[in-house]
Amino acid sequence: MKEKEIGELELDREFLLSRRASKWCRYPNDVIPSWIAEMDFRPADILQDSVRQLVDKRDYGYPRRHLMPAERLISEAFVKRMEERFSWHIEEAAVQPVTDLLQATIAAILAFTEPGDRVAVHTPCYGPFREAIEDAGRSIVEIPMRDSGSGYEPDMEALEQAPAGTRMLVLCNPQNPTGRVLTRTELEAIAAIAARRDMIIFSDEVHADFVYEGGRHIPIASLSADAASRTITANSPGKSFNIAGLRCGVMHFGTPELLERFRRRIPRLLLGKPSIVSIDAAVAAWTHGQPWLDQVMALLDRNRRIVIETLAERMPKLKAYMPEASYLAWIDCSAMGWKKPAASVFLDEARIAFSPGESFCTSHGDFVRLNFATSSDILRETLERMEKIAG
Repeated sequence: MKEKEIGELELDREFLLSRRASKWCRYPNDVIPSWIAEMDFRPADILQDSVRQLVDKRDYGYPRRHLMPAERLISEAFVKRMEERFSWHIEEAAVQPVTDLLQATIAAILAFTEPGDRVAVHTPCYGPFREAIEDAGRSIVEIPMRDSGSGYEPDMEALEQAPAGTRMLVLCNPQNPTGRVLTRTELEAIAAIAARRDMIIFSDEVHADFVYEGGRHIPIASLSADAASRTITANSPGKSFNIAGLRCGVMHFGTPELLERFRRRIPRLLLGKPSIVSIDAAVAAWTHGQPWLDQVMALLDRNRRIVIETLAERMPKLKAYMPEASYLAWIDCSAMGWKKPAASVFLDEARIAFSPGESFCTSHGDFVRLNFATSSDILRETLERMEKIAG
């Protein structure tokens, strides 16, 4: 990738601090924020143009496009993208636009489980999954991602032996925070267990676009008719195209019967509708944004290698596997022997804000999640600060 292209994507620290997004506003200015899953890259021009057209025309009325509700364009764009990217053939009628994937998560839990039921999730897991399960009045069943010595693997036996009353699995693939891309064999095993145990699968696939060369994302609903019949897939352009604040996503239901079950429990009006800004940006992203994302992936591939190689060479007590997807590194700091959580040590002594390991699993206080979707200068300074206390 050319230096000019890199420079056009990367945002410097001064500019980032001038903005009002959460990532750079939560901590004092002397802290490097490496926590929330948001990229320090300039969004694609095609997205900026879509928003600018609305602003220039002051076009803020009830959204409609081509004689139909504008949100249908999101469904159409999602269907086309799944076909192009993952050879997954789905119907527009099976897609439900939403404003937020956590909204989708808790809605699915409420629709397909009852109070007191159990919901399984692979741990460590994205913290809000735990909140959604608990807020819905369901119990969490933790299914470990086991350290095999070469990466993290889902514990199939633990899933098979989940307690009675486990009605749903919240799956995250690619997995956050470990960066694993589940293989076809692993996904088939999960789908088979779900069938035997009669579990619904809620599959969050928001990191699907971030799979590096050599890997392949497989939507679990694409495996078979039976897998589709019990799977709700959630996705969004928010992570891939760095527009999380616009709030737009989709749920895909593997069969009409599954969608009907959902709608009997969750009225459509309860879900609301995405705004016209998010609709136009989402459609532009999924339809025309891939060249920009290809450039971003080249940067992320460079950065993940810098992180893993730097840890191995200069901070050997910190253990991390090369992420197979995403822009997040899951780092085991247990060999440091610190008496308080690793994230607290880095914040207090190095002025780096990582996502705390305990926010992904209460027993993982010795871990941190590092976000490497940033400029080479900021990443270099982050690693230098880390080395001062962990080298």
